[in-house]
Amino acid sequence: MKTTAFKVFSFLSIVALFLTACGGLGKMEKHIEELNAKAEPEPLIVRGDSVEINITGKFPEKYFHKKVIVEATPAIVYDGGEATYETQGYQGEDAAGNYEVIPYDAGKSFSYTDKVAFVPGMEESTVELRVGGSKGSQTATFDPLPVGTGVITTPYLVQSDDMFLIAGDNFERVLSFTEEAVVNYAYNSSSVRSGETRDQDVKDLMAFVKFASEKDSIVITGTNVMAYASPEGEISLNEDLAQERAESANALVEKEMKRRKIAPENRDAFYNNTPKGEDWEGFKDLMEASSIEDKALIIRVLETYSDKTEREQQIKNISKTYKEIEKDILPSLRRSQITVNYDVEGYTDEELRDLSKSNPDILTVEELLFAATLFDGLNDKLEIYQNAERVHPGDYRGANNVGYCLMMQNKMADAKAKFQKALDTESNPVSMNNLGAIARLEGDRSAAMEMFNGAAAAGNEVKYNKGIIQIQNGDYASAINNMGSYNTMNLALAKALNGDASGAKTVMDNSGDESAEAYYLRAVIAARMNVGADVVSNMTKAIEKDGSLKNKAMKDLEFRNYKAQLNF
Repeated sequence: MKTTAFKVFSFLSIVALFLTACGGLGKMEKHIEELNAKAEPEPLIVRGDSVEINITGKFPEKYFHKKVIVEATPAIVYDGGEATYETQGYQGEDAAGNYEVIPYDAGKSFSYTDKVAFVPGMEESTVELRVGGSKGSQTATFDPLPVGTGVITTPYLVQSDDMFLIAGDNFERVLSFTEEAVVNYAYNSSSVRSGETRDQDVKDLMAFVKFASEKDSIVITGTNVMAYASPEGEISLNEDLAQERAESANALVEKEMKRRKIAPENRDAFYNNTPKGEDWEGFKDLMEASSIEDKALIIRVLETYSDKTEREQQIKNISKTYKEIEKDILPSLRRSQITVNYDVEGYTDEELRDLSKSNPDILTVEELLFAATLFDGLNDKLEIYQNAERVHPGDYRGANNVGYCLMMQNKMADAKAKFQKALDTESNPVSMNNLGAIARLEGDRSAAMEMFNGAAAAGNEVKYNKGIIQIQNGDYASAINNMGSYNTMNLALAKALNGDASGAKTVMDNSGDESAEAYYLRAVIAARMNVGADVVSNMTKAIEKDGSLKNKAMKDLEFRNYKAQLNF
């Protein structure tokens, strides 16, 4: 006993002599707590995969010896390792060095900020300030000064609910089309000449009417005839003539309709006449395209005179040219333009379901893409999209949607290859978004964000995906802005991390998320709102769904004030 006591006494004496020899260093260590050094936040918290620390305090008056140099290094010490921040140096007024000078008489406040990469295990750790000093050739190491405990890892509750996109179809069961023909007339006549019915365009129109009468899938919905008179003679007579020409052209169509036993329910609504009167616009277009010698002069007349009668007279005054106009221009303006409107009704849902598997090669890409939506099973959808990819290789949507189905089957490498094939087929924001989501899941946030920036046109899903990365990067305000239209756990997490616990609770209340992770986050939010009962109830539900969360919660400093209620 005496020997032991003597050894302890000797050791303390040596330490005392050493500190005395160090002069100001011994006094500075003895009064180090007077610096009121503290680390913020307390506890520390992960942000963007880093743990930032801010240490503040003040060297009091007559504390910092004039010839002393001090170096301070914050450190996180955890089971199995430690992480040290950058060393910060200070020196007295008469010390030789390049550190920040601390006046002896007045003292000085200090502030220090740095970050280190997060390492698993830091959740349960000690944050300490390691101080060492020197005075000339003499050195001393102070006892570590505790300034904090542990690291909160709540940002790692972020969910990988990246939104992949399926390329939609433009399927329309009823498609509308038109058939057209032109009937030309003799001067001042509205009678359809027999030769006109032998023109190819008129013959094709009549053949179509016959064809439509034989096909249940084709329904003629109406006609519209725009009829014109050439700009010569009395305007009012030409307007009547245009009306009569419209009626005669429609009569030609109606005759064939009756012959083919096609009877519209409402004749007046079916046959539409649109008389246009004198066709000055057509006249100008033909003149510009002609090789008539005085066409520039005539076009200038058209632009100079707005009165139609005066225009006609000025053109007739150019007698030689007018004869060319009568021969080469005016006859083609005496016309009716017939448009027959019709609908083609597509396959029924049942027919599409059958054909998409039994005979996909006869279907359009829109029909195949739509047919896939008629199946509930993922394997069925995959088969139809594979057919679309094969039958229509020039359309990116087949490959993209095959990739989507493979992603749903958790075949990520195969899905990625299909998304890339789709993007190579045609640059498109849908596949670009999907490749961005794959890149994020693979850990390449930079490449993912670049993809998402290029995929903005694909919609709000892309913004949501950017928000996930922004949570991981610690940019919570931007994440909230991008995720704002979705009530998800990730949006609630971003709000909680951004200091809006109440807003986070509202999002979770509206999320409908009953997962274990969601209840865990609800418990975190309740802890931040100091509602102990909700901490307990939500954590109980979380652990009931996933027992492993109990161990996580026991280490989680979010619940440091609720250990007793949680029986941890």
